[in-house]
Amino acid sequence: MIDHISKLTEKIYPTLIEWRRDFHKHAESGWAEFRTASIVASKLSSWGYDVRTGMDVIDTDARMGVPDKEFLEQQEKRALSQGADPEWLRHFSGGFTGVVAILDTGQPGPTIGFRVDMDALDIQESSSKDHLPAREGFASMNTNMMHACGHDAHTSIGLGVAYVLSQIKSRLKGRIKLIFQPAEEGVRGAKSMVEKGVVDDVDLFIATHIGLDADLGELICGNLGHLATTKFDVTYTGKSAHAGANPEDGKNALLAAAAAALNMHAISRHSEGQSRVNVGVLHAGSGRNIIPGQAHLKAETRGTTTEINQHMYQKAVKIVKAAASMYEIDASIDIVGGAESCEPSEELLGFIRQQADNITEIHSVKATTGSPGSEDATYMMSRVQEKGGLSAYIVFGTKLAAGHHNERFDFDEQVMSIAVKTLTLCACHADKA
Repeated sequence: MIDHISKLTEKIYPTLIEWRRDFHKHAESGWAEFRTASIVASKLSSWGYDVRTGMDVIDTDARMGVPDKEFLEQQEKRALSQGADPEWLRHFSGGFTGVVAILDTGQPGPTIGFRVDMDALDIQESSSKDHLPAREGFASMNTNMMHACGHDAHTSIGLGVAYVLSQIKSRLKGRIKLIFQPAEEGVRGAKSMVEKGVVDDVDLFIATHIGLDADLGELICGNLGHLATTKFDVTYTGKSAHAGANPEDGKNALLAAAAAALNMHAISRHSEGQSRVNVGVLHAGSGRNIIPGQAHLKAETRGTTTEINQHMYQKAVKIVKAAASMYEIDASIDIVGGAESCEPSEELLGFIRQQADNITEIHSVKATTGSPGSEDATYMMSRVQEKGGLSAYIVFGTKLAAGHHNERFDFDEQVMSIAVKTLTLCACHADKA
C-alpha cells in the first residue's frame, strides 16, 4: 500500500506546490477565507466527496472574533475578483467559511477525521527579493494578509490527502472526514465547528501543523503542551472633557485602561503549571488637552490547563472591573478567541508512530517541541475524547526561512509530500488503530 501511496503522492507533488503557492498569493484572514474555501469545496466535490459547508458546519452563536459585516462583504467581493468559485462562494456568505468533506467507503470501519486550517495572519508580507515568495512572484497580493504560519501548506496537504484517498477508495474501510477549519489564528474557529457537531461521530482524530522548530524529516508525535487560552477585548467608556477648562467633568478612560493593563501584568503566576497574561494593545485618547472618553485593550491569558487559564482570566476580569469602578466609568468585555488544554490519546500516538515508520523521508520521531503555544484544535480533540474516541496533534518538521508569524516566513515544500503520505497511510490503516 505504501508504494502505491508514494507513487500517487509523487505524481501530484508539483500540483501540491501549485496549490500552496496559489493559496499563499491569495492569503485570506480568519472568517474571510472565501476564495480558499470555495476552491477547496469545488475540488473535493469533483473527487466524489460529500461536501458540507457554511452554516451546516459552523454554529453561528459559537463563532468568536468575527469581523464586521462591511468587512466581510468587501472580502467576499475581493475573493470573487480573485478567482473564487462562484457556485460555491455563496455558501460562505457572512463569513461561514468552513468546509467538511466525507468519503464513505461503504465498508465497515471507524471514522477518521483530519483537521487542517486555512486562514492567514494579519501581517504585511516582505517584498524583499531574498524572500522566495516575493522573488518567485507568489507573495500575498492582499494587503496585511499573509500565510506566515504555514496554513497554505496545511490546506494543500488536506487536498492532497483527499485526492490520494479518492484514488484508492476501493482499498479503504470506514469513513474519512476532512475538516477545513477557518479562523485558527486567534483561536476563533474550532469551537463553532465543534458546537455544530462536526466531530461528534469521529473515532480517530488527527490535527496537524508544519514547522514549529522541527527539522525536515522529523515528526513531532506526543504531547505538545498546548496552553489553554482566552483572548478578550475590553472597551472602557468614560466622558470626554476639556483638560484645562473643566477636567472635573471628565471621566478618564485612558487611566482606567492603563491601571488595568499594569495590574493584569501583576497577577501572581500559578503554582500548578505555566500561566500567562499579556496586554498587547492599548488605544486611547485623541488630543493632549482632552480627557479621554474611550479606551480599548486587547489582552489574553494562558495556562497549562483549562483550569489555570480560567483562574488567570477571572483575575483579569476582576481587575478590569475594578479599574472601571475606580474611575467611575463603564467597561465591557468581549471574548474573541479561546482554546482548551487537552492531553493526546497515547494509543493513537502509538498508531501514528507505526505508520511513520513506513515513510522513508521521516528519519526521527520526537515526543514534544520546545515552546508551547495555543491551538483551538484542542476543542475538537477534547470533544472526540468525550465521545469515546482517540485524538492527537502532530507536527511535520521543515526548514524555515524565518520563524512563524514573521513577514519573511517560508518553508521547504517537501514537507507537504511527507505529510500527505503519512496521513493517507493513517487513513488506510485506521481499522487497526
